[in-house]
Amino acid sequence: MSKRFTAGAVATATALALTVTGVVGPANAEPTVTREFTVVAESGVSADAAVAAIRAAGGTVVSRTDEVGLFQVTSDRADFASRAAANAALLGAAEKKAIGRKPKLDRVEQENLLAQAKAKAKPKGAPAKRGAKLDPLDDKLWGLGMIRADKARKVEPGDRRVTVGILDTGVDASNPDLAANFSWSLSRNFAPDIPEVDGECEVASCLDPVGTDDGGHGTHVAGTIGAAADGFGLSGVAPNVTLVELKGGQDSGYFFLDPVVNALVHAGKVGLDVVNMSFYVDPWLYNCTANPADSPESQAEQRAIIEAMTRALNYAHRKGVTLVGSLGNNHEDLGAPRTDFSSPDYGADPYERPIDNASCWDLPVEGPHVIGVSAVGPSGKKSDYSNYGTEQISVAAPGGWFRDGYGTDTYRLDSNMILSTYPKHVLQEEGSVDENGNIVAGFEESVFKECKANGDCGYYTYLQGTSMASPHVSGVAALIVSKYGKKVKGGLGMDPAKVERQLYRTAAEHACPEPRLQSYANEDRPAEFDAYCAGSSTFNGFYGHGIIDAYAAVTTRM
Repeated sequence: MSKRFTAGAVATATALALTVTGVVGPANAEPTVTREFTVVAESGVSADAAVAAIRAAGGTVVSRTDEVGLFQVTSDRADFASRAAANAALLGAAEKKAIGRKPKLDRVEQENLLAQAKAKAKPKGAPAKRGAKLDPLDDKLWGLGMIRADKARKVEPGDRRVTVGILDTGVDASNPDLAANFSWSLSRNFAPDIPEVDGECEVASCLDPVGTDDGGHGTHVAGTIGAAADGFGLSGVAPNVTLVELKGGQDSGYFFLDPVVNALVHAGKVGLDVVNMSFYVDPWLYNCTANPADSPESQAEQRAIIEAMTRALNYAHRKGVTLVGSLGNNHEDLGAPRTDFSSPDYGADPYERPIDNASCWDLPVEGPHVIGVSAVGPSGKKSDYSNYGTEQISVAAPGGWFRDGYGTDTYRLDSNMILSTYPKHVLQEEGSVDENGNIVAGFEESVFKECKANGDCGYYTYLQGTSMASPHVSGVAALIVSKYGKKVKGGLGMDPAKVERQLYRTAAEHACPEPRLQSYANEDRPAEFDAYCAGSSTFNGFYGHGIIDAYAAVTTRM
């Protein structure tokens, strides 16, 4: 996930996220402050009744998503949140507060770069032999071979009428591998930049144009799902399907409630077939209904997040969207979560929060109808960072693991990770590509550049995480819809429950390791990373129903 991207590459504060503005009154008056809130109506309350209740509490509605009872509100009342929570028509209000803190380089997804920065010399060794070469860089995509996507495309390469939403930081549609499959008409940006965490806005409105990605994460996810198989660059799991940008994440990697909910509602409205979600909703790693460690205001905020996300996921599912999410990169059993020291990660300082599994949820992956995905490395071993557990896991998929191959010459190689598309300007910001677009010395094994005769170039880099595993599953889900979906108005469609069943029944079963308590001491990980694999060969906490199999998914009759 992205987090930055810890939930799954581990990535949302409850905000569409705008700056708190001071409104200055007359010189002899006390200054007032206009604050912004996300408000959730109680179940069964009409939109008009909710608006009336918001006004009674002292708020002004500036935007609304009636399908799920979500409202964006401004108020100059310091007690608006408590007044809203006290109104029987409203579930709660979450204030959008900026703290001016930008997330640092993700220590899971880009572990290779962090390791390289510390090392005097880059580790040497020959990468493991990879899958059959399709596009020029496909021999580096061991994940395609592991899930037999290279064989699957000979039977079903994907149908252009099948649409896959990338609910992420954006998609760089200028990459030639993505341009041919990108839908400009269906794509939307729901997450305006927040200068306090994203940096200066690139455009006056702070709403980046569709087809751009200033974070890089969404572009990487998009390439794994559906980069074109056209003899250029690399190819995705489902190289002929249509890619749709649903920008719900900030450039900095935060994913806030309002953009995520609106992206899911849009996906349902326009009839997308699959939505990939490689993140968690900030600012809470776990949203709890009544955690004693939280203030009453924080408890109300989390209840509102839980309800809004539940409604949005249910809405998208009812509209025919197959929902796929990364389990997260916190190396923990989601059925027995550890104490949370990272929340809130936006709006206030984090503090110690013991987590009660019965009343706390990691969203969206623990929400309704979400297919939860763990990550494995080239050896098939559960990646050390990957979350797991029988409670929420559905399937496993290639997510990469830099430290895979201990005791061999492939240990700690970039090629153990997942290679995919990436924006040039983000690579330039990270220092691996220079101002002229050339790869900087020392990064030749981690960054690649491919150019067409007309001068159009695509850039590619390695990341790892459950954020990288989830798009493999989304790609296979898109192949299933392509193969077995029925004609609907404007495209193909398939009951998400049927897509899910086909994924599970065709996954390659994988038994737990022996001993079941997996240690990562050889990979230089502390005991905190030790993971116990519960379950049988048909379903267990590391692999769920198994490692997805694209070829079996499109050749096994339903």
